[in-house]
Amino acid sequence: MKRVANCVLRSNDQILMLQKPRRGWWVAPGGKVEPTESIQEAVLREFLEETNLTLEKPALKGVFNIILKSGNRIIDEWMLFTFYATKYYGQLNPVCEEGRLEWKNLREIGLLPKAKGDNIYLKHLLTSRELITGKFIYTPDYELISYSLDQEWAMIGVF
Repeated sequence: MKRVANCVLRSNDQILMLQKPRRGWWVAPGGKVEPTESIQEAVLREFLEETNLTLEKPALKGVFNIILKSGNRIIDEWMLFTFYATKYYGQLNPVCEEGRLEWKNLREIGLLPKAKGDNIYLKHLLTSRELITGKFIYTPDYELISYSLDQEWAMIGVF
């Protein structure tokens, strides 16, 4: 199983987002956890590599099992560790090999093209102080089949 760590960086009423070229979807910057790294080390390294920004005290806010299914067959699975931060230092990369970096206003976040499950977990990160866990099941083309969350706030709804 792969492990991925990303971070939602908020500055006032903006979130730093990365637009991936393959689908044009917006994501929180991050990437794969290397075998010798903790998830904290990975999110700091990946965020710095992609953005040129150093996060200060990112807090773990979500742990999600992401499953790709074709019929009843699981074709891929990974764990997503999502952090949240409001403090950083450095100058944003003018060019990122992973895609286009851009500060987006909070009002825009729910309207950006992205995986459907991302709106669900982003809503939590922006409205709650609690850690949330859950799973998201997608088709191989990233159509959301189902999801479940382990906290009661999940009944609030999404953007």
